Amino acid sequence: MLQVGCALRASRLKPFSSEVDEKSVVEVDWADRWLVYQRLKELEIPCWCEANQPLQVEVVNPTTVVQLWSVMKQFTSSRQDLICSLEICWQSRYPYS
Repeated sequence: MLQVGCALRASRLKPFSSEVDEKSVVEVDWADRWLVYQRLKELEIPCWCEANQPLQVEVVNPTTVVQLWSVMKQFTSSRQDLICSLEICWQSRYPYS
């Protein structure tokens, strides 16, 4: 099970390949569902969001998985957690600043 701050049905990688061949149902707060959908569309990630249905995302490669994880993190993490993540990234990039 892949965790992205919410439940995401795991997509299995094909043996000896980086291709992923499944559509995943993303469980996201109903209030944020449309915003997540719009952001995924901006990233050109195939997804569907029908009335009263969960958000579905087509996971086509590992890059899509990382992008989906990042979008979900933006909507599910607290402001403080996001700040800490940015500080850690900044320090790893610029350790003496």
